[in-house]
Order: sequence, then structure tokens, then C-alpha cells
Amino acid sequence: MAKYPELSWSIARHKTLMTCARKYAYHYYTSHNGWLHDIDSLSQQTYRLKKITNLEMHFGSIVHDAIEKAVTHYRKTGEMPQEEKMKDFIRRGLNLAYRDSHEREYMWWRRPKGYTMLHEVYYGNQVPDEKITKIRSRLETVLKNFFASPTFRDMLKRQETDLIESEKFRYLRIDGVKVFVVMDLLYYHFDTGKWIIVDWKTGKQTDEDRNQLALYALYVKHTFPVESLDDIVVRNEYLLDGETSEYQLRQEDLDQVQEIFDRSLQEMQRYMEDTEQNAPLPLTAFPMQQDERICASCNYQELCFPSGHV
Repeated sequence: MAKYPELSWSIARHKTLMTCARKYAYHYYTSHNGWLHDIDSLSQQTYRLKKITNLEMHFGSIVHDAIEKAVTHYRKTGEMPQEEKMKDFIRRGLNLAYRDSHEREYMWWRRPKGYTMLHEVYYGNQVPDEKITKIRSRLETVLKNFFASPTFRDMLKRQETDLIESEKFRYLRIDGVKVFVVMDLLYYHFDTGKWIIVDWKTGKQTDEDRNQLALYALYVKHTFPVESLDDIVVRNEYLLDGETSEYQLRQEDLDQVQEIFDRSLQEMQRYMEDTEQNAPLPLTAFPMQQDERICASCNYQELCFPSGHV
């Protein structure tokens, strides 16, 4: 059992540190080994809180699962995905999360990885009706936009495209540090000779979306027989508004990801007592976020506020 986690990097880890150093400490250090029964209670508590999700995030996760299963099944069998079956799959996942949160809190408390706890229930006792209405509306929208997307149309061309991988936890090394990536979809188009990286989005567009795709392209360039960056196409499928953003990346895009990584790693090392072991400074050295509007959506409220929540 390693006392400290292995140092790694990802876009998500970088964003967490930039949002709140204390949250970063909880998420990547205090929760380490929290799944063990003989570890200290703070690590166990933090690990449980780390596993909390919210309705929008859980919805996005289930939509990704539904798409991955539908595409993989079609590529293997030739059976067209059915919208109603995908809806039922997503609804069942949402309903299960709702029941887990309300009726199986003790089970989640014992095995947080095996059950779902919604942030809205844990800190607010109930999912607001307006959120439920919004998700119901989004369910109809995202599936219609999925079936209308250029990526889905490409997936139908089984003789023209080769599905390389989807939803796999991968990494590359940059300057000796593991950098994790999870591509929603990577496929090769025989007619164009392009490697196409796809990221499904069930939320709004952000400025960081392109950087995330550039990181994926860096992984593909390191891992597969890609002769030139010109052979890689990156694509965001925004399922909420039905837009597709496709980019032909330049070397400058990869250089920007490298710069983000370099600055981010330097910031992470500021909070290390021992860089060789990835041992953090004491928790008090990680400053708390001062904007309680940001804290209101955080999983770790009960560790930061005397009342247990914002």
C-alpha cells in the first residue's frame, strides 16, 4: 500500500487546482487509500465525498455509456441503435441514482464506489423539480442530436471506417509524468486517411474544449502510426445544441497544451513537501476558495464549513 499517490496529470486535475487548492488536496491526496477499511476516518470520509456526483454530471456520464454501447453493438452486429432503447437505458440509470441517493445512503456510505450519491440529495435532501424537468428535456434533445451528428453517420459506414477505441482509460508520459486521457471515440477513415478524435459534450461549450482535444491528439500522435498532425482531425459534438466543431490542429495547439502542463506542474510542486514521493504539504498549506458560490457545488463542503454545508 503506497502512502502517497503516484504523481499524474490531466486536464481535470489542472482545473481542480485552478478552482480551489483545498479541493485539490482533498481530491488527490486526502482521499488516497480511503477505500481501505483500516485507514484513518478522514481519508475514508474524503473518499466517500469524492464519489459524489450531481444530476447533470451523472446524466452526461450515462449518455456517454449509452452512446458507447450503441456504437460498439452496431459495429459488431450491424443492428441499428434504437432511440427508445437508449432512452430507457438512460432513464434507468437516472432512476437508479435517485433511489441510491434516497434509499441506500448506508450502502453508499459502506461502498461508495458501488452506489451513487447525488450532490443535490446529500447537501439539499432533494433534487429540485426544475432540475428534473431540465434533464427530461435534455434527454430528448441530446439523443436526437446524436443520431443527426456527423460522427454517427460515419459510424454507419462500417466498410469505410475503423473503430480504434472508445471510452478507454489511457495515458502517455510527458517529462516522465503520467498524463491521463479518456477519449470518447477514436476512429480511422480509410477514404481520407484521417484519424478522427471525437468528444461528446452534453453541456455547454467552454474555452477549454479545444485544449482537451489537443491533448488527445498528442496521445494519438505518440501512440499510433500517425505521420503528420495533418492526419488528425479533432471534433466536439455538442449534443445539447446540435453543433459540431471540427478542428485541424496546428503545432501551436500542442505547444499550448505543453505550456499548460508545465505551468500546472510547477503549481502542483508548490504544494509538495517531497517531490520524489509526491508527498503533500500539510492540509492547512492549501488555501480555501473564498467564493461561496463556487463552494456551493463542491463535494467537500462538510469538511470546510462548521455547519457542514454552505
